[in-house]
Amino acid sequence: MAYKSDIEIAREAKKRPIQEIGAKLGIPTEHLLPFGHDKAKVSDEFIKAQRGREDGKLILVTAINPTPAGEGKTTTTVGLADGLNRIGKQAAICIREASLGPCFGMKGGAAGGGYAQVVPMEEMNLHFTGDFHAITSAHNLLSAMIDNHIYWGNELEIDERRVVWRRVLDMNDRALRDVVTSLGGVSNGFPRQTGFDITVASEVMAILCLSTDLNDLEKRLGDIIVAYRRDRTPIYCRDIKADGAMTVLLQQAMQPNLVQTLENNPAFVHGGPFANIAHGCNSVVSTTLALKLADYVVTEAGFGADLGAEKFMNIKCRKAGLAPSVVVLVATVRAMKMNGGVARADLGAENVEAVIGGCPNLGRHIANLKSFGVPVVVAINHFVTDTDDEVQAIKDYVNTHGSEAILCQHWEKGSEGTVDLATRVAEIADADIASFAPIYPDEMPLMEKIETIAKRIYHADEVLADKKIRDQLRQWEEAGYGDLPVCMAKTQYSFSTDPNLRGAPTGHSVPVREVRLSAGAGFVVAICGEIMTMPGLPRTPAAEAIMLNDDGEIEGLF
Repeated sequence: MAYKSDIEIAREAKKRPIQEIGAKLGIPTEHLLPFGHDKAKVSDEFIKAQRGREDGKLILVTAINPTPAGEGKTTTTVGLADGLNRIGKQAAICIREASLGPCFGMKGGAAGGGYAQVVPMEEMNLHFTGDFHAITSAHNLLSAMIDNHIYWGNELEIDERRVVWRRVLDMNDRALRDVVTSLGGVSNGFPRQTGFDITVASEVMAILCLSTDLNDLEKRLGDIIVAYRRDRTPIYCRDIKADGAMTVLLQQAMQPNLVQTLENNPAFVHGGPFANIAHGCNSVVSTTLALKLADYVVTEAGFGADLGAEKFMNIKCRKAGLAPSVVVLVATVRAMKMNGGVARADLGAENVEAVIGGCPNLGRHIANLKSFGVPVVVAINHFVTDTDDEVQAIKDYVNTHGSEAILCQHWEKGSEGTVDLATRVAEIADADIASFAPIYPDEMPLMEKIETIAKRIYHADEVLADKKIRDQLRQWEEAGYGDLPVCMAKTQYSFSTDPNLRGAPTGHSVPVREVRLSAGAGFVVAICGEIMTMPGLPRTPAAEAIMLNDDGEIEGLF
């Protein structure tokens, strides 16, 4: 049987005018700012008017550690929401926007797949409504104003060796990780070493995703620490007087984007921090709005549960006062085989033993998620090569861990393939059995927070951090930042910091290479192992296959 590609399926979508999608959630036409016929932003006025309404149920979709076999977390998020609507529930989706870096690098797209997609797929994966461009511009405006302040006399007495605000670009470009700026003479400023991060790693991205409104946004932008004086006292964004202009650039970007699934159900797509180098969740404003408008809100957190879900619980939920009712953990037979030692080329052959051998990765994620006090359901994202015995092996394993696994065929069948999952998830959510709580308190010292995540979530023996890093954390605590949560920047491919160490490793160490204070976003970033905040392109980037065909249609996006 020949299957259509994701982009072919997306092109055939029978989209409804975005005003009709908004009407499903009670959003009047006058409160939608249309971007074409099939996407719109929701007005700030409407969002504020919903604040007194009761919240629906929040459902988090996460996954095992990603493998080259693919897990389909976004596909499952979309399929589950469509399934909930199919069984008569009012459900909405909240997911992140796609970065151009991965689209042209390895992923080729991030809107779901098969018959469980959000559309318009091409626009979502490319420029969309311009939010990432606004974030990039706001971030780099601050960079320019810092260097300009130094050039015109440096009234704030910034120590040029201690400017910590880098520049950003929404592209994978390893050549920009470390650069020297202002070469070429006196008129170009003072030369100094700096670098670029990818836009999704920008503190401005995190701030936009964690802010509740424009006033909160401007305050958080003002709280950004951009540099230090020679006496180590901090210089803030508000000292540079950039916070107002940055807020202006971000005003429209703060408004959530409304689109639709292939089955014409509402989806909010807003914000896009990666979970391996940032906090990996869509915006608080879109999630809280969706909870006021829908009975069930299905959201996702990036990469594996050890990264995205941990940050969703410990950072986003803590800061926004959210509490998930149930977690859906996505796994595949293929990924279990890879964790069990099967090569990618051999995944099509039945191998129940390898499935069982790879299940400890799944089991650890189940236990980790339950430690937050939330019930867990495993969604087995079905591939055509899966056999009944392989699927049953996962179900049996999950049962021994006090949860249940449900086979899902949304990629092939859309909502019809998730009726069982949607029914069970709604039952659990409605039972109100969750007792959510983060795994560490605000008052715990920063180093202990890092160690708590490393030991309880990664199952590491120890955290390796030199005296300079420990001293830096203590200095931030003395400056009043000790109550902040920590955001671990770590490879997504393993519980450890070694991307090649699959399964459920123990006895490993977590080396912390660097720590960064995101005072505006409200967390401390611990950069572990070899993880980079500016990715590079792979040997064969997806961009090589992305082009326009003779009909002017985009080819190459997955």
